[in-house]
This record gives sequence, structure tokens and C-alpha cells, in this order.
Amino acid sequence: MRLLLLAVALSWLAVLPFKTAKAQTDSIPKETPDSIREKEHSPTKATIMSACLPGLGQIYNRKAWKVPIIYAGFGVMAYLIVFNTNYYLDYKCAYIESENGDKNGNYAYLVNRYSASELASAREYYRRNLEMTCLVAALWYVLNILDATVDAHLFTFNIDKSLSMKVEPSVFMPTVASKQMGGGIKLSLHF
Repeated sequence: MRLLLLAVALSWLAVLPFKTAKAQTDSIPKETPDSIREKEHSPTKATIMSACLPGLGQIYNRKAWKVPIIYAGFGVMAYLIVFNTNYYLDYKCAYIESENGDKNGNYAYLVNRYSASELASAREYYRRNLEMTCLVAALWYVLNILDATVDAHLFTFNIDKSLSMKVEPSVFMPTVASKQMGGGIKLSLHF
């Protein structure tokens, strides 16, 4: 929980807008009623929206197809957290019963099957898996915010038709210094 709060706080600090000097009102052209102003797309807004509700920043960026992927990841993490928590608690209670010598308790099926050291080992295995799953879930949350921020920054990025990359195979002919033919890949960038 603390890690999640720290991630939200750091993402908030990372997106605080920097104040810039205001332009002179003389240099701003007067708008006519016929002109249409394009609405500015804010990376800060996308970041805050995605931090408050995962996927909301992606919707703001008009990339709604990413929302099911985000929630599928959170669903998998939630399932793994519940799965590992249940097994951790089972083996923890079975270990305690085993140490107390209780062979007929609630976890007798585990106590009678495994030794105390095996129960302790299984408990630590599921505890470690639970902690790793929580860390991956926090990372998934931060990646959701980062994705919304980067998409918002690239929202108005214009890819012109003159920008292109061509990849093709190439054969190098033998030269005077080298008597062997060679092959490779040729990359051509045009902008």
C-alpha cells in the first residue's frame, strides 16, 4: 500500500506543470468568429486521469483499445494475489499447528502429509510469490500512467508522408582489397 501511495505521489510530482512566461497580449492575433480553435491536448490531464482511474488517461488520449489490456493485467494480478494469499495462509496455519503438535486441527490434511520444515518452506514460497505479485501489480499501475503520459505527449505528433524508412536485403560485391562477396540488410531513412 505504501509503495502504491509513493508511486502516485511521484507521478503527481513528475507532471506538475512548469510556469512559463506569458506571451504579450499584443502578439496574440485577434480571433474572428469564423476561426475555430483547436482544443489543446494536455499530458498532465492524461497523467492525472490515469493515476486516479487506470485506463481513463488512455480514453482521454483516444486509445480506448488499451483499456481491456490494462484491466486484464489488473485482473491477472488480483487473481495471483488471492491465490498466493490463500496458500500462504494455509501453510502458515498448518506450520503453526505442526509446531504445536496438533495433528487433528483445521489443517490436519497438510500437517499429516508434510513435515514442519516442508510446511515452512511452502509458506515462504507463497509469501515470496505474493510479494513479487504485489510488486508487479504496482509496476503495472505505474506503466499504465506512463503509457497515458507518453501517448498524450505524442498526441499531436505529425507523421508526414515524406518521412519513411525502407528495409531491404543487400549484396556486397567483392572489391580489390576483399575477394569475398557479402550480404546484409540496408536501411534507408528519408525525411
